Amino acid sequence: MRKLLAYPLTVLYAFVFLMCLLIFHPIQWICFNVFGYQAHKKSVDTLQLCLVRCLHVLGTRFTWNNPHNIPTNKPLIIVSNHQSMYDISPIMWFMRQHHIKFVSKKELGKGIPSVSYNLRHGGSVLIDRKNPRQTLPLMLNFGAYIEKTNRAAVIFPEGTRSKDGHPKPFKTKGIELLFKKAPSALVVPITVNNSWKMLRYGKFPMGIGNHLKFTVHQPIELNTVEDQKELIKNIEQTIIKAIVLDT
Repeated sequence: MRKLLAYPLTVLYAFVFLMCLLIFHPIQWICFNVFGYQAHKKSVDTLQLCLVRCLHVLGTRFTWNNPHNIPTNKPLIIVSNHQSMYDISPIMWFMRQHHIKFVSKKELGKGIPSVSYNLRHGGSVLIDRKNPRQTLPLMLNFGAYIEKTNRAAVIFPEGTRSKDGHPKPFKTKGIELLFKKAPSALVVPITVNNSWKMLRYGKFPMGIGNHLKFTVHQPIELNTVEDQKELIKNIEQTIIKAIVLDT
């Protein structure tokens, strides 16, 4: 019965989701090209709120647990597990005051209304996972940008999403490069739970009635850490321990 109900709700969700992307694409263009970065950011923030609200059509609920007073005058390196594309808008919305930017694969930089435009023009970095030689300078430049502007880089070190919630081993090179070029950053681990259930049946229909939970762990001052490799291991364990693998 639950899966049967998911079919019409998925169609309705797909419609409102696509409308949001199509409506905000020209809004972003105008904001960026006429009014500049701050206006563009506000348009992107509003888009993320709308995308989060669209998920309510599917009966999706959100819990954002952040007991920490994270300053906005320092660069952030946000390290998170990755369960689906539905991790992204909540992180962007609930941490919008930190000017969220992503380490993303280059394929997302074209063909998706609103999303591709923001990735290309909003400060994120698009990398070719098949070309490590090209990735190195891009990641170093991205880290320097975060350090200079006191903005936030989000990286999913698993490299790809987990389709069943079980975490994949971290690929550490990208984090190490960000650490190198943003030495004054706060490192903020985040655990995502239940996002994978949005695609538990595949792309159609979508999962309904899910409770997506985000836990922000204790931020760490990068410049107080002597062994960064050990820090990455500890962050990975912190994130993994908070993953709940219920069905």
